Amino acid sequence: MKISKDTVVTLRYKVSEPTGRLIEESKTPMVYLHGGYQNTLPKIEEALEGQEAGHQVTLNLAPEDAFGQRDESLVRVIPKSEFPPGVKVGGQLEGRTEAGEPHVFHVMKIKGAEVHLDGNHPLAGKALKFHLTVTGVRTASAEEVQHGHVHGEHGHHH
Repeated sequence: MKISKDTVVTLRYKVSEPTGRLIEESKTPMVYLHGGYQNTLPKIEEALEGQEAGHQVTLNLAPEDAFGQRDESLVRVIPKSEFPPGVKVGGQLEGRTEAGEPHVFHVMKIKGAEVHLDGNHPLAGKALKFHLTVTGVRTASAEEVQHGHVHGEHGHHH
């Protein structure tokens, strides 16, 4: 079966820097609903469109095609007194952008009475190499299409 809109794609991936230094490798397969549901990067969908199980591809993506350029307006330093007890480096907190939109911020460091937050994706601003291997393709269920994501094994569970 070929990958097309409303198919469920199962793949293994490796993400590395352009130099080849491995950043992440899938331990379990990634499963996503193909067809513009924002379940993976648009350039990945574009590269996999029309392909079948067994297809392998390596994509070299510029930052704007991967996780975007860094947005320094998403970097914040906030007094520690404004946080609940137990705030830790590596934690994630929901806050608001300058436009008032909800956004997830990562706690980057705690320095004295200050908490340093970053709302950028950890890989924002980086060119990345994705090596993808398609291990399965199936037709999505009506419920998966309606919900806009995969259900079941390695997908979303309600």
